[in-house]
Amino acid sequence: MELTNNSVILFFKESLTELGIALSDYQLEQFLTYYELLIEKNKVMNLTAITELKEVISKHFVDSLALAKIYTLTNEKLIDIGTGAGFPGIPLKIIYPDINLTLFDSLKKRLNFLDEVIEKLNLSKVQTLHGRAEDFGRDIKYREQYDMAVSRAVAKLPVLLELCVPFVKKDGYFISYKSGNIEEEIDLAHNALNILKSKIIKRDTFILPGTDMQRSLLLVKKVESTPKGYPRIPAKIMKNPL
Repeated sequence: MELTNNSVILFFKESLTELGIALSDYQLEQFLTYYELLIEKNKVMNLTAITELKEVISKHFVDSLALAKIYTLTNEKLIDIGTGAGFPGIPLKIIYPDINLTLFDSLKKRLNFLDEVIEKLNLSKVQTLHGRAEDFGRDIKYREQYDMAVSRAVAKLPVLLELCVPFVKKDGYFISYKSGNIEEEIDLAHNALNILKSKIIKRDTFILPGTDMQRSLLLVKKVESTPKGYPRIPAKIMKNPL
């Protein structure tokens, strides 16, 4: 059976060892259960184009956990914006159970799936939140309420900064998961960083284990409160990025 493929499990453990992460048997079972739930639900709704176990491990699980290359999580209050099928939030929660995690997405069906995952994996201190970042980033219940925001969502860096930074407390962090070639995006983001009172303090570019894919992580620190008026309405964000 594929799920008991020892070479794939060994690959997973070795990939995480390179990140300084030791995978317990219980955590491994959680990941394999997550994989089974993901593949089963994927038959009736579009969650991922990647379905083979080793590829899911590499391109979803290990990629999500690569955050360990630039930051060590402990018990942060963290929001995963545009979480989709739960990446990077669920893998981070499995490895760092003490974080207080919010999985945020604009599609309720995806969050219904994640509620099932949370229950089946017996995860605590994790909740799902349905809405648009442009709206919730202006809501005082969520604005500047998190130690960290993370996102693997596909959008240009200036757009991601405007959507994600407002959720973060002063002196908190936003971590953006990007493809390897990010120089142009960083150049485009200088204005957004200035307006949103933030700065890139660390970056790491690497080859994802088991692939030839180059990936990058950006650690952005929020140095002052987000100015009023941000995030703007969706039409303005997309038409005129900062």
